[in-house]
Amino acid sequence: MKKNVGKTDGIIRLVLVAVLVLLYFILNLQGVAGYIALGLALVLCVTVLVGFCPLYYPFNISTRGKKK
Repeated sequence: MKKNVGKTDGIIRLVLVAVLVLLYFILNLQGVAGYIALGLALVLCVTVLVGFCPLYYPFNISTRGKKK
């Protein structure tokens, strides 16, 4: 598994995680909407921690930049 999530991409994902979790608690999301928000936040958080996004892989996308 080759890492394909760069630093800027990771920061944007973590900001989205924070926004989704805050929306969950502030708007008191319940039911399907709450599960989707928390599930998406969990997936984004895991992709940042692992450094690999499975959606980037088939398209050969990497936000890590070029090696020198």
